[in-house]
Amino acid sequence: MKTKDIDHRDQATPYSCGNCPTERSGSGGLKRRMFMPALGAALGLVDLPGRGSGEPGHGAPGDGSNYAGGAIVLSGVKAVVETSAGKIRGFTRNGIHTFLGVPYGDSTEGAARFMPPAKPAPWTGVRSTLAWGPVCPQTAPGPGSDEELFLFAPDDGRPGEDCLRLNVWTPALKDGRKRPVMVWLHGGGFSIGSAQQEHFYDGENLSRRGDVVVVSVNHRLGALGFLNLTQVGGAKYAGSANTGMLDLVAALEWVRDNIANFGGDPGCVSIFGQSGGGGKVGCLMAMPSAKGLFHRAIVQSGSSLRVGTMEDSARLAAAVLVELGLGASRLDEIQTLPAARLVDAGAAALRKLDGAPGSPAARSQRSGWGPVVDGLFLPSHPFDPVAPSLSAHVPMIIGTVMNESSPSAFNAKLEPLTEEELKTRVADRFGGRGGRIIEAYRRAHPHAKPVELLSLISSPRTDAVTQAERKAALAAAPAYVYWFCWHTPALDGRPRALHGSEIPFVFDDAHTYGANMTGGGLEARALAARMSDAWIAFSRTGNPNHKGLPMWPAFTAGKGETMIFDDKCEVKEDPDREERQILTGV
Repeated sequence: MKTKDIDHRDQATPYSCGNCPTERSGSGGLKRRMFMPALGAALGLVDLPGRGSGEPGHGAPGDGSNYAGGAIVLSGVKAVVETSAGKIRGFTRNGIHTFLGVPYGDSTEGAARFMPPAKPAPWTGVRSTLAWGPVCPQTAPGPGSDEELFLFAPDDGRPGEDCLRLNVWTPALKDGRKRPVMVWLHGGGFSIGSAQQEHFYDGENLSRRGDVVVVSVNHRLGALGFLNLTQVGGAKYAGSANTGMLDLVAALEWVRDNIANFGGDPGCVSIFGQSGGGGKVGCLMAMPSAKGLFHRAIVQSGSSLRVGTMEDSARLAAAVLVELGLGASRLDEIQTLPAARLVDAGAAALRKLDGAPGSPAARSQRSGWGPVVDGLFLPSHPFDPVAPSLSAHVPMIIGTVMNESSPSAFNAKLEPLTEEELKTRVADRFGGRGGRIIEAYRRAHPHAKPVELLSLISSPRTDAVTQAERKAALAAAPAYVYWFCWHTPALDGRPRALHGSEIPFVFDDAHTYGANMTGGGLEARALAARMSDAWIAFSRTGNPNHKGLPMWPAFTAGKGETMIFDDKCEVKEDPDREERQILTGV
């Protein structure tokens, strides 16, 4: 489908923040394992070629020509900001003020464990915020191949229950401007990860490019964030099944109360996240306590229509208590156990329940851990059977990548998969209907290799399209749908457009921290400029259109308008309708 450029697509929509300035004229499933190198990079102690892009909308994408490479200002009096708990001091790199590990809540250890988050304890003097804060204690990741580690450059961080921390990147402090605020929610499901999980979560380039304030958040995960103790512990533990989500609400409250001092507009806040982070975005849209704390929402490869149930989560909690040897009479001892023991007990309980009929691990889309419909903090499933009415007026961007599952990405032996092997693998999953599925995908992709067809069959957009349909059905605010189809040249192109590969483009980081993933070439930089500008425009006005893209219309169920992000960006109408319908039918 060809699209026609128009002159007024970048104008503010009725969803625009009235106080936001007009746009300037002109042009993460792994975790990081290297904390100190990441900190060194953040402080400019590690040279990153090409770090920093130009002014918002100016110059060649990511050429860094307007800034001295690695320029750092670290001062006792500069980059100092007053927050509701006390003053903090950050540092300035390439003109962007950075604050890392800022407390938005008190420690969650001891008596605060499994309790709703509390405000951070105030401090006197000026608190240093130069390094990433603790990450929620969590299960260790698998070792990963050298290739996987190269592409994602993961960083585990340092674990600790004083993990209610956030990070802020801003172009200016208290200058009277009201910049859009973009709050990033990390991936890793609801079990692992952090705001430093991937190097390309760094918000500096995005902040500079769009003249926006970028915030990223740590919160409680796994058993520490979602252990449902209500059935055993009663009212004391009423919020225990959803404390990880309550943490995110607390972070957004901190943004509301403090972000003006960082040059941001608390009335123009976007939340965006990928994978599990996208699921968190969807859940926040259905939480009454989050209403009014954000004004735009972006779901990247994380369209979760349903969450867990109290019944399943209570069954999982009972299995954890068995692992810990605790009953109702000794339940409060769970607040004094080492956090590592809780994490281990949660992992052991999941292993034992895995595959058992009716078990949370067998039925849950969250691998056992995640928010649940508790009738209190989360009254209903986020997007089932309908989109949440309480966030009806919040515009959305919803999308996926083409190869969410990329079988040969880190296994070169699968690249020459034969047609017979493809048929066997699809039949193993879909039985006798596998032949019809392959035929449908072959018609749509006549020149695709068998391994590519397997990847596409394993990467349907069904939930994303359903989420967009249900959002559009409210007829209150638009949803814009995308499909990221750009294939990385890394590893001879085997990863293709794999899960998470769009993140460096969104953060305008394709040439710096994301260069391992993207190759850092001119094509990647150009696409990063177009994508990040779309996310910035949407955060500013509720409309992602800008002069660097063809007209991106709002999604309708009848046409299924979808922006294809690739070397050539174009809009297509429901590009995989036949394939989705066949998969849904089987």
